[in-house]
Amino acid sequence: MSGSFASRAALVLALSCGVCAPAGAQPAPSPEDLRTLSDLLDRPGLRAWLERQGTRAAEVPSAAEVPSAPAPSGPPEAMMGRHLDAARGSLRDLAAGIPRLPEEIAAMRGRVMAEAGARGFPAALVLVLAFAGLGFAAQAVFRRLSGDLRLRMAALPVATVEERLAATGWRALDGLGLVAAFAAGSLGVVLAFTWPPLLQEVLLSYLLVFLTVRLTLVGGGVVLAPEAGRFRLLPMADTAARYWSAWSAAIVGAFAFGKASFDLVPVLGGSPTTRSLVGLLLGLVTLVLALAALWNRPARDGGPRAARGRRDAVGWLVSAFLVGLWLTALAGAAAAFFIGITAFVLVLGHHGLRGIIAHLLRPSAEGGPEVGLRPLAVVALQGGLRIALFAGGALVIARILGIDLTMLAAGGTPAERVARGALDLVIVALSADFVWQVARTWIDRQLSEAEAASAGATEAELRRRQRLRTLLPVLRNLLLAGLLAVAGLTALATLGVEVGPLLAGAGVVGIAVGFGAQTLVKDILSGMFFLLDDAFRVGEYIESGRIKGTVEAFSLRSIKLRHHRGALHTVPFGALSTITNYSRDWVIDKLSIGVPYETDLARVKRIVKEVGRTLAADPDFAPHILETLKMQGVEAFGDYAIQVRLKMMTRPGEQFVIRRRAYALIKEAFAAEGIPFAVPTVTVAGGPGAPGAAAQSLVASRAKAAADGAGEG
Repeated sequence: MSGSFASRAALVLALSCGVCAPAGAQPAPSPEDLRTLSDLLDRPGLRAWLERQGTRAAEVPSAAEVPSAPAPSGPPEAMMGRHLDAARGSLRDLAAGIPRLPEEIAAMRGRVMAEAGARGFPAALVLVLAFAGLGFAAQAVFRRLSGDLRLRMAALPVATVEERLAATGWRALDGLGLVAAFAAGSLGVVLAFTWPPLLQEVLLSYLLVFLTVRLTLVGGGVVLAPEAGRFRLLPMADTAARYWSAWSAAIVGAFAFGKASFDLVPVLGGSPTTRSLVGLLLGLVTLVLALAALWNRPARDGGPRAARGRRDAVGWLVSAFLVGLWLTALAGAAAAFFIGITAFVLVLGHHGLRGIIAHLLRPSAEGGPEVGLRPLAVVALQGGLRIALFAGGALVIARILGIDLTMLAAGGTPAERVARGALDLVIVALSADFVWQVARTWIDRQLSEAEAASAGATEAELRRRQRLRTLLPVLRNLLLAGLLAVAGLTALATLGVEVGPLLAGAGVVGIAVGFGAQTLVKDILSGMFFLLDDAFRVGEYIESGRIKGTVEAFSLRSIKLRHHRGALHTVPFGALSTITNYSRDWVIDKLSIGVPYETDLARVKRIVKEVGRTLAADPDFAPHILETLKMQGVEAFGDYAIQVRLKMMTRPGEQFVIRRRAYALIKEAFAAEGIPFAVPTVTVAGGPGAPGAAAQSLVASRAKAAADGAGEG
């Protein structure tokens, strides 16, 4: 009989090691076989015999803990049936273990008390009290020593980004110092005295639970600042800050207590079924706390109906997700449960980090909603932390699944290769998104500055801004296309696809498309060369052939010109020929006036010079006049007037308004000086004493009318 037990124990240990062996060393047993062997160990006497042989039966994994063996290939309905059978088996085991749960818990408590009683229960109680007492004493000493520093921290300014970062750092160090003081005092007791092994393991496990709760409170104190709203990193009301600070510590504490108790069950000699039941019951407590916190959370007063509807929808969605996670653990899928918890924490962490960084690095000190573009530092920090957060989540999930990410490059099972491909895809996507977000934010900020008010800017600065407004939109589009292409090729390469043939094929297809779409290629290339030549910029008035207008926008293929009468022309770059740009550097505007031959030209020159001084002194026109109005001289002798030529140099586009004002001033000055403008006249006259031709015609018509009247009579 003894040999039979020994052979069974050896078989169990061999299977246990086989489950943990590297892939390919030996085939892993099925979960059903391992569950059967685990149930055998629950028989009276077998566990005691194994303990006498120096082996703990608790080290043998239960069916809920054993990694699932690769399911054999088959139809999807068959695989689903096998998973359902495994879930039913797990539920049957849990139902069968419920009646034995009180007895198992009493036995585990008895083991701890028996080990503590070997040295005397009062001595063990003294050690436990010293464990807690020295921890709190060390914490009190640290609080007393840092009292002055805490008072100075309460008065720290938070007006600028640097001040907010400094205040956050000091508050975090203060909270971590309190936790470290308690941990140092408690661990000092552990190191100073000799503890019973089981009692020491239990105390250390629950010390970690306590430290986890304290760290959660420290994080809540720094991020939510329930009693110091001006230091708060996540904008919310004081009531909500106090609520979430307390409830987050309670939920995290319940989860940590459940995880520690779950891990201690095999150490205290509990069966795998008891371990699963303890984990499920304490997980149910955590679930109830989470749902209570979710549905009792403070509402935003005066919020719109749509916001309240979204709040309820989020509540139902999160509740369904958490209940589904607990049911997953109930069905025995521990790995899926912890993966779901990790994903939930990642989503919460990502959402919280975005709000914290945006509020911490806000440009103003009021703390209101940010207006306009996000600062580049905010975008870069959010992207970097997002990559770090999801990379850490991938490492945690890999650990849950038992995948060694450092060994994936050497090959492995199909599941490991899929995990490596998924991890690489996540890294590629996050990296591409990080580069795009940073580059787009920088480009948008440069465009915003280029389009801002330019009062007092020099001409060189205005030209630089106009150049940026022209080139940056094209650069943004090219960058997006390039990032998508590089990210796509990198993703295909990580999945094992040979990108070399794809690139060669794309080259051949590109040549074929180039021949078939020569007009499109011509438009794109012409546009690139026009931009390189700086032939036009956004906002400039140009003319090409019979089309002219102000450049409003352009793409890789065409340009949009707004005619001064409102019509919008979309012209392919290939259709543009000679570009005449009316908006560069300066414009010479020439005016012409006609005066009678008897006019004194010296007086005209003096009047024009005075008008030029008046225009140059006008604050509305002075910034746009490069050379004021002056008289060039006589241009020509006309039939009825002397043509006098005037000219002035202005900034492009401003000559029309200045010209109209100049004409008005010249008219007023000529009228004041009594100088008329020449106009065409016709004089018709006869000999001396003869009536004019018009008078003779009038007399003749009257005589004819009288003769006609006499004839009728």
